[in-house]
Amino acid sequence: MATNTACDQRAHTEAGSDCDCSAKVGGLGRYGTRRGFLQALGALGAAGALPACTSMGLSGAAPRLIDTHHHFYPPEYQKAWIDWEDARKLPHNRGQVGWSVEKALAEMDKAGVRTGILSLASTPGVWFDKGAAQAARMARLCNEFGAKMVRDHPGRFGLFATLPMLDVEASLREIAYAFDVLKADGIGLQTNYGDKWPGDAAYKPVFEELNRRKAVVYFHPLVASCCGRLAVGTFPAVIEVPHDTTRAVASLLLSGTLARNRDIKWLLSHAGGTVPMLAGRMDYFFKFRPDAKSIAPDGYEAEFRRLYYDTANATHPASMAALLKLIPESQVVFGTDYPYVPINTQAAAVRRLGLSETTAQAIESGNAMNLVPRLKG
Repeated sequence: MATNTACDQRAHTEAGSDCDCSAKVGGLGRYGTRRGFLQALGALGAAGALPACTSMGLSGAAPRLIDTHHHFYPPEYQKAWIDWEDARKLPHNRGQVGWSVEKALAEMDKAGVRTGILSLASTPGVWFDKGAAQAARMARLCNEFGAKMVRDHPGRFGLFATLPMLDVEASLREIAYAFDVLKADGIGLQTNYGDKWPGDAAYKPVFEELNRRKAVVYFHPLVASCCGRLAVGTFPAVIEVPHDTTRAVASLLLSGTLARNRDIKWLLSHAGGTVPMLAGRMDYFFKFRPDAKSIAPDGYEAEFRRLYYDTANATHPASMAALLKLIPESQVVFGTDYPYVPINTQAAAVRRLGLSETTAQAIESGNAMNLVPRLKG
């Protein structure tokens, strides 16, 4: 397999304190409704620099948040990743290198997170240039480690199990093991694998099985192997990672994968990447396709509205305004991208958006419980 050429985690600051930044709406106030929030954004305009992000200060409060975008690193996987980065002279993220179960729990407690749903980060997934068999072995190792975290800390963790993916038969076996044995809450996938995006015909059996199981399928983006040099002076992931989420959505949509698999519940990272900004453009041009009615029977925007989107590193007011103009509030779930983004800054961001209390609570936990009903217990 040709692995991706750049590590998307370089987009995050080495200090692990980058917030995108919720405090830029610190003076916004609470407007009570989404309309009030969106109207207020127009006045934000040239607000300039505002104070840095601060903690929610949730000490002593009952944990209320469900973090649907929470990364974890089994020791063997961690070593393989660090070796992979060393071979490419890529810098290590301190949050990742210093990760531990205990530290994750402490950060969750500090920020008021009741449950974090575990998933692997992206580049290079479970592929380390060691072949399909080793990728399948690494996927199993990671899934078993995550399932053990769920068992050892009841109520604190969920699991989006990973798949080797490029080996379809191994992926089908891992789906069965993840759900039937490990009792995973869903499946976590990358937005691309080498030169294949999820709508590729090779993956049809995988999505058919996930549809049969009415699974939650979560996508985490990465820098595509084609595009790691398109950095224009910044880390590739700053621009390329959100675009790859959009490529994945377009691939699923135009291949008919979304239309065929109506029982899958799809969850996208980072507020859907650039989907909210490009939704109108896609809607306009895709209407000219001869198969438009079969791939989007109710229209393209209806397809966007039935997907779920997390808030991880996408809580800037402009990002959230675009997202909430496109989709119902019921489709937004809280996510942090921990350990690359601090949990408490993301928790604070939701409360600084000026949403009604009902909407804020739905994003913080209610919508996630609808997506993964087990979390209601």
